[in-house]
Amino acid sequence: MENKPRGLFQTNPILSPFSSSFFSSPMATLLLVFSFISAATIAVSAAKASSAAVSYTPQDNYLIDCGSNAQTTHSDGRLFLSDQSAGKYFSSQGKDILVSVPSADVPSPVYLSARIFTETATYSFHISRPGWHWIRLHFYPFKTTDYNLFDAKFTLTTDDLVLLHEFNVGSNTSWFFKEYLINVTTERFSLKFQPVKGAPAFINGIEVVSAPDLLITETGSTLFPVAQYNDMGIQSYETVYRLNVGGPEITSQNDSLGRTWMPDLQYQAPKQMGQNVSVDPSAIKYPEGGSRLIAPQSVYASAVEMANANTKSPNLNVTWNLDIDLSYQYLVRLHFCDIISDSLNDLYFNVFINGNTAISGIDLSTLTGGLATAYYKDFVVNSTMVSTPLSIQIGPWTQGTGAINALLNGIEVLKMNNSVNSLDGEFGVDGKTAKGGVNKVTVAAVGFAMMFGAFVGLGAVAVRWQKRPHDWQKRNSFSSWLLPLHAGDNSFMNSKNSMGSKKSQFFSSTTGLGRYFSFAELSEATKNWDPNAVIGVGGFGNVYIGEIDDGIQVAVKRGNPQSEQGINEFQTEIQMLSKLRHRHLVSLIGYCDENEEMILVYEFMSNGPLRDHLYGKNLPPMPWKKRLEICIGSARGLHYLHTGSAQGIIHRDVKTTNILLDDNFVAKMADFGLSKDGAANGSGQTHVSTAVKGSFGYLDPEYFRKQQLTDKSDVYSFGVVLLEVLCARPALNPALPREQVNLAEWAMQWKRKGLLEKIMDPSLAGDINPESMNKFVEAAEKCLAEYGVDRPTMGDVLWNLEHALQLQEASLQGKAAEEDENNKKAIAASATATAAVVAPVDNKANTASATGAVVHPGEVPVIDEHSGTAMFAHFATINGR
Repeated sequence: MENKPRGLFQTNPILSPFSSSFFSSPMATLLLVFSFISAATIAVSAAKASSAAVSYTPQDNYLIDCGSNAQTTHSDGRLFLSDQSAGKYFSSQGKDILVSVPSADVPSPVYLSARIFTETATYSFHISRPGWHWIRLHFYPFKTTDYNLFDAKFTLTTDDLVLLHEFNVGSNTSWFFKEYLINVTTERFSLKFQPVKGAPAFINGIEVVSAPDLLITETGSTLFPVAQYNDMGIQSYETVYRLNVGGPEITSQNDSLGRTWMPDLQYQAPKQMGQNVSVDPSAIKYPEGGSRLIAPQSVYASAVEMANANTKSPNLNVTWNLDIDLSYQYLVRLHFCDIISDSLNDLYFNVFINGNTAISGIDLSTLTGGLATAYYKDFVVNSTMVSTPLSIQIGPWTQGTGAINALLNGIEVLKMNNSVNSLDGEFGVDGKTAKGGVNKVTVAAVGFAMMFGAFVGLGAVAVRWQKRPHDWQKRNSFSSWLLPLHAGDNSFMNSKNSMGSKKSQFFSSTTGLGRYFSFAELSEATKNWDPNAVIGVGGFGNVYIGEIDDGIQVAVKRGNPQSEQGINEFQTEIQMLSKLRHRHLVSLIGYCDENEEMILVYEFMSNGPLRDHLYGKNLPPMPWKKRLEICIGSARGLHYLHTGSAQGIIHRDVKTTNILLDDNFVAKMADFGLSKDGAANGSGQTHVSTAVKGSFGYLDPEYFRKQQLTDKSDVYSFGVVLLEVLCARPALNPALPREQVNLAEWAMQWKRKGLLEKIMDPSLAGDINPESMNKFVEAAEKCLAEYGVDRPTMGDVLWNLEHALQLQEASLQGKAAEEDENNKKAIAASATATAAVVAPVDNKANTASATGAVVHPGEVPVIDEHSGTAMFAHFATINGR
């Protein structure tokens, strides 16, 4: 692609002093000399800018050329100590093996020598300044008389972090290096090489160098759900990609922190979508508080923009595809600098990561305060949304009136350590696996035990098959006699019950699992699963309305075989609801597990989910008092879940579609398929470690990050529900502008401004008492605290909501009393006016009214102020005169 200057830095050919007509001028020689002087001045200023960038002096700076006998100068001018000079940092049980080659196609002499290990060996360094450190490991495999470094296989760790696990160079015949960024907090930092038995380990060069603290901030952004990630400072990172988008390679010689930036062209797909653009690096500015240490000017001086930016209706994105390991989450840092605009506030564009909106309608000039000013943004791509290749896209924002274009200047992708503190593989330094397991021997033993148990189980099934009853084909449930899911009184299906009758039976009270329905019975109840009987669709399957026992309406949830939710959720739902009975929890009537069917039968909630009454169904708007009562009912149900047993139950999927309303709009919590028992009281545990499940938009960010579930995760989700009730919009709406997509974030921004009434449901205007709303919003805000420890219990939330209801009722009573007083005053005023007109007409004992009735002296007829009599009373009196 062509490199071309753009925007404020575009060259005007009319003014060029090197045109042919200009050379015919007698002033040509003088101005030519002046041009050379100007060029020299620009070069000097660029050199000054470059020198200004190289301003960081690391306090820890260990550079070792492993295997060398003399000090080595790297291609960027840095001096690497010889192996002999660095001997004080090294210890090993094995013998010293130093090897070298006279020459090779490598960028630095550091790669021409290596140290080989046949036993565990350690490099240990004194850290004078705790904080971020670069760890760079240089490798170049070659063959010697005694060793073939292509066969090397080894593990490399620090005291608590795995950098390489059973690493092998494989078919890689070229030089390469691994770069890590680690927050070192101990006085000594060690690198331990552990050769795999029968294979050597080796290293050509080592760098342990201090990095500036500003390089990694404490917070970044997650995309799905949109949230703030607060643990960036305690992670370790491995550089996977560092790309100078739209520009050439930048070597460590031209980067103040010794980084290498590779060209991006090979990662663009398709390449025709973008084109390169560049300006003089000296033109790049940094905003107040910014730093050249984040990225050099030369990164921001080049970019890729849309190739057909001048088309009238562009519909394309420029895309970069980057292969990654799906086992990790990643820090994606994107660098931007508007070097193509001619004026401020003219360039708006979108940024996408893995198809998710990362930034919508970004205006760099507003963010930075000017053009050609550096800007970067950090995103944490969670493992739940990682896909390979990782795609990064830029595209036009067509909702504005600015230029139809987009640009990107730099990409950094850093792998983040997993849950066992490893950057390579599932095993930690202590041998534990990322899933909480132990070392390989233990894994093998557990695997053998599981295999043995599987054989025993299959044998038991085979024996039961041989002993199956003669009429087994007539039985309604295959699992009832062949697959005993539980033993004794707790059996999932009690085989003592007769399954022969058409009408189903009830189970023994010792099981408490509710009523068993046959498939034929439920087919009849739902009119053979009539599509018109579908009243809801969920992750488990369709929900049908049905009738049992001569007219009793029920909700029948039939599992979909293709659903991600299966037998575990089915059993969880039954087991949870069988031991829960509460006015604000949906009651389970029974179930069916005939053949491969998984069906649940609940009480029918005629008014459906809460969400339908808030938006999307064109139902009459719900008054504020009714909304408060529904929230209070839901809170009571959740409070019972959390406190109704010794260990409590965590719902794990609190949302407005799981709050159902009965005939009287009494709220009941539903859908317990994802529920979990909480940590038992007195166990010392504060959470349950489990995979993240739930609904995006409602997910507790702390649970999402740490995979540690508590009842405060339900509290967070309920806080989002409260905002839905107030604002009558979905928790997530990707169709909205970037800042409005996530309801919780958007509403809290308005709350901090003190203008939350601006985004509440317009139908509540005039109905909602301000004090009641403030108390309600206060409860929601507390629920949405970043950390669970700062959130209230559901009991506290319930108290605040009841207080909000009291404030609303007091307001309504005050309005009613005021209206009653006004009505009395109006009636009194009307009576006075009527008496004033009637009294002078006649002084007789009895007077005929306009209707023929007799009115006694001193009496005033009671007249409805809205009746025709009231309107015409005055005229009737006049006519009587």
